[in-house]
Amino acid sequence: MGVEVGSAAPDFSLKSQHGEDVALSSFRGSRHVVLVFIPFAFSGTCTSELGEIRDHLDAFAARDTQVLAVSCDHFFSNRAFSDSEGLTFPVLSDFWPHGEVSRAYGTFNAEAGAPERGTYVIDSEGIVRWKVQVGIGDRRDLSEVLSALAELS
Repeated sequence: MGVEVGSAAPDFSLKSQHGEDVALSSFRGSRHVVLVFIPFAFSGTCTSELGEIRDHLDAFAARDTQVLAVSCDHFFSNRAFSDSEGLTFPVLSDFWPHGEVSRAYGTFNAEAGAPERGTYVIDSEGIVRWKVQVGIGDRRDLSEVLSALAELS
């Protein structure tokens, strides 16, 4: 199960690292969204991947795209993580009900209690246009995400 390319992205509202509610639907009609599921704040691969996104935020902005990261960590943990790594995009907490959004997207790994590494490119109309999912220990290629975004323009 999971979300397929060409289907509507399941809407959600989650707390950011600042305790603010962020709804996917709030970007509809105005911006594309890159939704990035990460297993654990402060883990090596998550830190590296989100740091790479942080370092390329101008490429997302140039394509009218909002980055949203999602973990099952509590928003207080996400705040400490984003502060320590200088992350200025929302890092959302799928803490409770535990993994509900991760499950809706088909990324939740019940054995780990955390999402697999899933990335979804969602256009400004809320349709999933590209996705990739890899295991918890694997790394995603940012250039593939940027290529998928380029095809939307």
